Amino acid sequence: MDREFLIDLFADFGPVTIRKMFSGHGISADGTNFALALRAGLFLRADELTIPDFEAEGSKPFQYSTRAKTVTVNSYWELPARLFDDSQELAQWARAALAAAQRAKVKQRPRGKKASKKAASQPAKKAVKSAKAPNKASKKSPVRKRARRRG
Repeated sequence: MDREFLIDLFADFGPVTIRKMFSGHGISADGTNFALALRAGLFLRADELTIPDFEAEGSKPFQYSTRAKTVTVNSYWELPARLFDDSQELAQWARAALAAAQRAKVKQRPRGKKASKKAASQPAKKAVKSAKAPNKASKKSPVRKRARRRG
C-alpha cells in the first residue's frame, strides 16, 4: 500500500498523516497514530472496547515472528477486508481506532510524569558535577607549572 492509496482510503475519515514506519507506514490524525499499513495488511488500533468488533468480523491481532517466537500485538487488529470497499464504514472504524489510541495515551500519562520528575532531577546532578570539574583543574596552578619548567 502506497501513500496515495492510504490517503484515498481514509478520505471519508478526514485528513491523515502518513509516515514511514517499520516495513510500511504509520497513519495518524491530530498527532495520534491509530493505524499501521504493513506488508501483512492494514491494522487499526484497538482496546477492550473495540476488540469485540474485530473478533466479530473474524479479524486477528497483529503478529510478527522473531527467531525464538511469534509475538502478538493485541493493540493493533487487522482491518476487515470488506471495509476496503465501504469508505463510510471504514471511516467509522477509523474514528473508533483513533478514540482507542487516545484512550491509550491517557492511560500512559501518569508514567510519563514520573519519568519527567526523574529527568528534572538529573540536570541538577550534572550541574553539581560540572561545578566540581573547575575545582579539580584549579589545583594545578600556573605557578607550579612555571616552577617545573625552571627547575
